[in-house]
Amino acid sequence: MAATRGTVVEAAGFDAEADAQKLRGAMKGAGTDEAAIIDVLAHRTVAQRQRIKETYKQTVGKELANDLSSELSGHFKSVVLGLLMLPPVYDAYELKNAMKGAGTEEACLIDILASRTNDEINTINAVYKKEYGKTLEEDVSGDTSGMFKRVLVSLLTAGRDESNNVDEALAVQDAKDIYEAGEARWGTDEVKFLTVLCVRNRNHLLRVFEEYKKISGRDIEDSIKREMSGTLEDVFLAIVKCMKNKQAFFAERLYKSMKGLGTTDSVLIRIMVSRAEIDMFDIKAQFLKMYGKTLYSFIKGDTSGDYRKILLELCGGE
Repeated sequence: MAATRGTVVEAAGFDAEADAQKLRGAMKGAGTDEAAIIDVLAHRTVAQRQRIKETYKQTVGKELANDLSSELSGHFKSVVLGLLMLPPVYDAYELKNAMKGAGTEEACLIDILASRTNDEINTINAVYKKEYGKTLEEDVSGDTSGMFKRVLVSLLTAGRDESNNVDEALAVQDAKDIYEAGEARWGTDEVKFLTVLCVRNRNHLLRVFEEYKKISGRDIEDSIKREMSGTLEDVFLAIVKCMKNKQAFFAERLYKSMKGLGTTDSVLIRIMVSRAEIDMFDIKAQFLKMYGKTLYSFIKGDTSGDYRKILLELCGGE
């Protein structure tokens, strides 16, 4: 079962009250005991953290997230607050933040919408509306444009076929359509790519990609890179990569967030927080396979302080 592929698992002998008191103690008086906060929150599941939040509110009369927020700062605070949220709430929060103020963090929209299941997207849509009073589609439409916007709106409908059926004739036709919409003509008919990449199921698309290579002599990714640019290229590539191997997609995103000068902390935090309980073991294995170094060593070399400590706990050792 996929649920056991995470590095964060249920704590044995879980005691919400003891945890709530430990967190309370960590914030009492002068200074903050960050180690105690890491010890509790990085080693409890999302469900267990919800119980700690409830118990904290009952016994202390305050919101745990508010108390932590006023005690902590920087990237460490972002990780801690992310861990306290239910997954769809965290995704909705990240999407909202990506569209706040001037400029849009398109990478966030792409990372989340290209990798979540229909059920996950439906829940994110509902949470977003409840939390922010507007639909996610309204905000995305107001913040993006052109074909990139159309792809995101299509993904937001959560209408992808999630069966395992492969229609051989249609797979060949789809591959031909994409080829004729791109490589075979001057200019690109991006709608054809959208229709196939955003609607068909995973098994079917894997067949389409095989057929495409036969017809064109190229990998679908190569053609997308040749035919598209900017955010449209990014979102189509993300969809293809998630279909081929979602954990490899996340491994590559983590690698790119840390390689070279500077760190794209928003990406690093989002993936570490949102995948820790789902498939972090597989992401780590992919990372090692693809880059010959451990994710652990990359995080260790690229971050510092309590931020580094909590990320390494979520990473779960070498």
